[in-house]
Amino acid sequence: MAGIEFLKGHGTQNDFVLLPDPDAALELTGKRVAALCDRQQGIGADGVLRVVRSSAMGADSKGEWFMDYRNADGSIAEMCGNGVRVFARYLVEAGLEAGPEFVIGTRAGDRPVRVQADASGELSVTVHMGPVTVTGTSVAVVGGRQVSGVAVDVGNPHLVSVIDDDVSTLDLSRAPRYDTELFPEGVNLEFVNLLGPDALRMRVHERGVGETRACGTGTVAAVAAALHLRGDDTGESTVDIPGGRVVVTVGKGTSTLTGPAAFVARGELDAAWWDSLGER
Repeated sequence: MAGIEFLKGHGTQNDFVLLPDPDAALELTGKRVAALCDRQQGIGADGVLRVVRSSAMGADSKGEWFMDYRNADGSIAEMCGNGVRVFARYLVEAGLEAGPEFVIGTRAGDRPVRVQADASGELSVTVHMGPVTVTGTSVAVVGGRQVSGVAVDVGNPHLVSVIDDDVSTLDLSRAPRYDTELFPEGVNLEFVNLLGPDALRMRVHERGVGETRACGTGTVAAVAAALHLRGDDTGESTVDIPGGRVVVTVGKGTSTLTGPAAFVARGELDAAWWDSLGER
């Protein structure tokens, strides 16, 4: 068996292993995903993006290509805003989409994207993230302290806590606690500082991963929660995360996320290593 093609990329330092697999020929087990994402025994990443035809996944999508996204622990996830940007850039650069606008299928539904370059030539991707829904309130416990939060659905679950303390001082080395009855499948936890009417700072603890440098759906949830707390349901904001900055707009029944996407490496996975992880 020949080696398995891979690319390593990131969106605002939320990093991924991308596996081109058009016909879904790879047996992508949870064990293999977790090993790939392990930063000692594998390549290291926050998740895996498998590039597969929507038809091969049996997906009801208007897009030819489906983003089969897996968390670093091997679990399946609905969506990843930073991952979609990396995925979109790959499709254009690999000649699989002519661009600049096309649709990508995900488990959270179709995501229209636009790949563009700014005046300096830097490439960015805008993702139409779909509707954002505030579903209620709950609490999280971080660093032994209970903080209130706004529950937000962006195709996957989030709990956003706007706090006065500088988010950079929070200890996220241990997983914050949350209401498992309200979030039986887990939840992404965002901690936010308001920097102004159109600017936020955020850190995130992602389910199945831990703290990451960025979370695309999390930035959308954070902006929606901040708007909700001030009595609005539409608006635009920059969001500063440890990995950089993105721009989020929230409208009635829609939202967009704009930010960079980059590749840093490509190569082949060793076939013998891959086969040794074949048992589930």
